[in-house]
Amino acid sequence: MDRTSSRRSATALGLLCGTGAALFWALGFVAARQGIEAGLSPFVIALDRFVWPGLALLPVVAADGFRDLGGLGWRRAAMLALFGGLPLALLAYIGYVFVPLGHGGVIQPSCAALGGLILARLVLKEPLPPRRIAGALLIVVGLAVIGSEAVRTMGPQGILGDLLFVLAGCFFATFGILVRRWQIAPLRAAAITSVLSLTGLPLLLLGVDKLFASSFLENLMQAIVQGALTGAGATYLFARAVVLLGAGRAVLFPSLVPPFTLLVGFLALGEVPSASQLIGLAVVVVGFPLTQRG
Repeated sequence: MDRTSSRRSATALGLLCGTGAALFWALGFVAARQGIEAGLSPFVIALDRFVWPGLALLPVVAADGFRDLGGLGWRRAAMLALFGGLPLALLAYIGYVFVPLGHGGVIQPSCAALGGLILARLVLKEPLPPRRIAGALLIVVGLAVIGSEAVRTMGPQGILGDLLFVLAGCFFATFGILVRRWQIAPLRAAAITSVLSLTGLPLLLLGVDKLFASSFLENLMQAIVQGALTGAGATYLFARAVVLLGAGRAVLFPSLVPPFTLLVGFLALGEVPSASQLIGLAVVVVGFPLTQRG
């Protein structure tokens, strides 16, 4: 195979990996919403999200040594777990108790992009060119359109649900900045957040009655989607996309998460997006790529 064909194959594989990561993230949103509608508590979904991958990835963390976690240190590890582990998941899952799928599937990724943009400027001193500012403003407009629906039709609980997703997006942005600043490999970051989230197991057991009350297949589905696909699977695929395509192109794939979420939610759950959600999504999709380019 010549160099041109090899490069094309790498590009095609990178596109598949990046698209797969976005699809897995979207599946996580849809599965969480489906679980809430099926009667699972957010604590049960969080249990399925972290207990199984935490146990599976325990040998990865153990190999680095528990004394200082391979030089990372417990303080940094705790910060990773705080912003990328159990608290982040609970914010998102509880949000779906109050608002429909379209809100969480658009608001959380968008706020993660906005938060990442601001933190990259403040913490990493990255430049903030006019193109990125324009993209950020478009995202804010799109979020305002979606948020106005909560104010008009859902009342205080709708506003609370949207704010939980805003906070979840900010948590994920902080997690991403910490990973970049400390130069932590994706698999290692996923292992640390999953294993340290096991310390919250007593909290998750608050919903254990609903764990046994729900069907085995429902819990199995949550464990596969949340633990395997959204967690380790999406992290691996996105990391592969970065290697094959470069960071500058790979960072555009999260912009596929909102439309994928609404599409899968419609096909799997029959949730029809409202006009406000579709308008807000359209504005966000235009603004998101602008925030990722110089």
